[in-house]
Amino acid sequence: MKKQWWHDKICYQIYPKSFCDTTGSGIGDINGITEHLDYLRNLGVDIIWLSPCYPSPMADQGYDISDYRNIHPDFGTLEDFDRLVAEAKKRDMGIIMDLVVNHCSDEHPYFKEAMAHPDGKYGEYFYIEEGVDGKEPNNWRSYFGGSAWEKIPGTKNKYYLHMFHKKQPDINWENPAVREEIYDMVNFWFDRGVVGFRIDAIINIKKPHPLRGCNYPADREDGMASCAKMTEDAVGIGDFLQELKDRCFAPHQAFTVGEVCGQKEEDTIAYVGEDGYFSSMFDFEINSEEAKDGFEWMNKHFITPDMYRRAMERTQKRMEPIGFISTVLENHDLPRISSRILREADRTDTAKKLLCVLYLYQKGIPFIYQGQELGMDNTWFDDVDMMQDVSSQDEYRVCREAGLSHEEAMQVVNRFSRANTRTPFQWDDSVNGGFTTGTPWLPVNPNYKNINAAEEVANPDSVYHFYQKAIALRKDPRFAETFVYGVFGLVSQEYDNVIVYERADEKQRLVIACNMQQAEVTLDMEVGEVLLSNYGEAHPTSGRLTLRGFEAVVFRA
Repeated sequence: MKKQWWHDKICYQIYPKSFCDTTGSGIGDINGITEHLDYLRNLGVDIIWLSPCYPSPMADQGYDISDYRNIHPDFGTLEDFDRLVAEAKKRDMGIIMDLVVNHCSDEHPYFKEAMAHPDGKYGEYFYIEEGVDGKEPNNWRSYFGGSAWEKIPGTKNKYYLHMFHKKQPDINWENPAVREEIYDMVNFWFDRGVVGFRIDAIINIKKPHPLRGCNYPADREDGMASCAKMTEDAVGIGDFLQELKDRCFAPHQAFTVGEVCGQKEEDTIAYVGEDGYFSSMFDFEINSEEAKDGFEWMNKHFITPDMYRRAMERTQKRMEPIGFISTVLENHDLPRISSRILREADRTDTAKKLLCVLYLYQKGIPFIYQGQELGMDNTWFDDVDMMQDVSSQDEYRVCREAGLSHEEAMQVVNRFSRANTRTPFQWDDSVNGGFTTGTPWLPVNPNYKNINAAEEVANPDSVYHFYQKAIALRKDPRFAETFVYGVFGLVSQEYDNVIVYERADEKQRLVIACNMQQAEVTLDMEVGEVLLSNYGEAHPTSGRLTLRGFEAVVFRA
């Protein structure tokens, strides 16, 4: 495999609205990120991914963009952004932006013009179709619920497509003029010094044609079908993605990671192989395990060790001959990992450190989501509107329509809401967790008195310091080559609630063993040189491998 500059990097996702507010507005800003670059550098971070910070009416918290070449005034200015890029570079860190080009905002100037003149030039920048028999052009349901089509005011029978919120009209990639606009915009940010992009919802940019009358069997009583169905029939997305790579990514040797869900198995090499469209893509295999009975939140499963092992093995075996996956426990669209995989009684610092070990040493590029390194937890919202999340509001409605009581629906939504990872970062134990001197846009988790960066940086036994040690081990020159390029293999599957895997090359064999239960277990394998344990005291370095409750050990066999 040809070695690339990003292969050995540690990435960190920042949700700017919730990271650090320097103005007292209650909303995080770019300067707040710049202030804390040393915190990230000391953790071991190399690449920072910024969730959208462009101008936006915030219908979907910034994933509805009204101006692709500027910074939202709540977050600062282009000059603030340029300073962030320059200060990060001084610390050998790079900035990647969120590239959201399946859709824009209905407040984008081009869409406003399209609504005023649907048959004009800018009407062709979006998907505008005539309805069928007085109804929508087809029966697609948007990802956020309801029809994926919205009637255009002032017209007799015209609709525009929005696979997400109705304020997020889909962009027509079939139009060459649209693609030219996108490529020019992407290169605008490269010229400002970014080192790459995370590419949002990219699998959706190619639609089957014709759209009008393209119906699918209904999957709910509303007579509609999930718009995700269309990705199975859309052909030719590779032409768009190759052009995007050739015009933008390749000339800048950029690091790019795709949010690719639902691609055909045989297409993986085209997406992230050595000559793929992207450098990497996120590992969402565990999400498939959670949603075996449907993606509705009320049908999702609690993640068990066996589920995680199966998902990990599928991903690693599939990717081994192809390229680098991006491993992830949390992001802005998921609840905190402790609430997905640990029972309430097991959500200790020890168990959270185990989760760090579990994913950090798999073959791939690790992403840490802000607060994950502190062990931040889910919170509780009494009212679904407090979450300020369209997805949570839709799932609450789905739960209620399925017959759940208000209390039952709130239990489901609180467990899976995206708002759980969007609560403000907990910097210290002062008011609002040190996030803001004003009123935070989203309530701070009440546990900030116990879980916060100041306390954990000062405590050598904290989750933060363990992440720091675990990252340092991954980068240690004695082991880095094996952790980055070594072959992945499951060592044993015969023990319930225990996951053991190895990373091996011609030089050495490194074993990662995780006991995901309270009970102690002795494995039929010899302990070698212990490199890391999530218990404070040293692990025995000879004899059979005995793992204490929720102990994770990394050793050289």
